[in-house]
Amino acid sequence: MANLNKVMLIGNLTRDPELRYTPKGTAVADITLAINRIWNNEQNVRQEETIFVEVTLWGRQAELAQQYLSKGRLAYIEGRLQMDTWDDKETGKKRSKLKVIGETLQFLPDGKGGGGGGGGGGGASQGSQQQGGQQQSHRPPPQRPAAPQQGASAAPADDFTEEDDIPF
Repeated sequence: MANLNKVMLIGNLTRDPELRYTPKGTAVADITLAINRIWNNEQNVRQEETIFVEVTLWGRQAELAQQYLSKGRLAYIEGRLQMDTWDDKETGKKRSKLKVIGETLQFLPDGKGGGGGGGGGGGASQGSQQQGGQQQSHRPPPQRPAAPQQGASAAPADDFTEEDDIPF
């Protein structure tokens, strides 16, 4: 039987990321997302609920989170669930907590006109390169040359002859 452990979240950071390093030098950042749910109940009255989800980021993504994210910023996290268990020092009882291990982090624009953001893909475990969500100025984007129309050749019209062999 197939198994799936996948989580996708969008929410606002409740505090600045906390970056630390393992004894082997791997970066680890802990963040908490506040995720809002809004719905109408049976009496058609608007209801709101906020949940708080703890997320752990590893490697380059942890460093990028610490560098570019701050309290209140909107972020998209894709990851997996992990159960942490430990013995409570005060009571001696076993304790557990479900949290998210972030594998993909994307910085989202917060809608307040403040910096925006790039994002990136790939999980930290694959060591993929992730783009930073660097602050962007309010300049218009650079003009790109117009793309050829669909089905048109990128070569000038006089470069095409009917005798050209097309290998497909």
